[in-house]
Amino acid sequence: MGDLILQGRSSSHFTRVARIFALELEVPHTFRVVLDITSLDAGGYADNPALKVPVLIDERGSLFGTENICRELARRSNRAASCVLRGASNDRLVANTEELVLHVMSAEVNIIVAKLAGNAEVPAKVTSSIENSLDYLDDRLDALLARLPADRSLSFVEVALFCVVTHLPFRQVLETSRWKRLTAFAQRFGERASARVTEYRFDTV
Repeated sequence: MGDLILQGRSSSHFTRVARIFALELEVPHTFRVVLDITSLDAGGYADNPALKVPVLIDERGSLFGTENICRELARRSNRAASCVLRGASNDRLVANTEELVLHVMSAEVNIIVAKLAGNAEVPAKVTSSIENSLDYLDDRLDALLARLPADRSLSFVEVALFCVVTHLPFRQVLETSRWKRLTAFAQRFGERASARVTEYRFDTV
């Protein structure tokens, strides 16, 4: 397999999920920053027509999307046996949690994009859907963790949950301290070396 390039933004929670996976799975790669996230040129996003990050670039070309990237990283790693990807569990709580975490991540992006466009008015339904989802996740966090394999080293749902819970206050979309279990979980996960290396920041160079 050739050299890997992971292209994205240090301020992106979707990018951070992929970066944490690459680091935890010990897959050698180069992180390449997209400096102009407002660009309408697909070439700036490794030819992703959706104009989104992250993108994984290898000898076969570009691979779009966080979930696809995490699966490819797992395929390249000898540590994948203890990794729980999205959809690997048929437990209903795990599946619902995966869905809600990704919903919150996407809803937050929509809010950020709207604000960048000068629209400060966030639809009440969007805000309620995020808060309701966080209520659900906070109430069921302990049960979720208990239903994941005890011998796991990594799971998509935990990485994504950590990334979104820390991203909401970083982007000043929503203060998350009132969700006590989620906050404590994020603090614990944030002690990992992969989390410390990928702390959110706005790329300038």
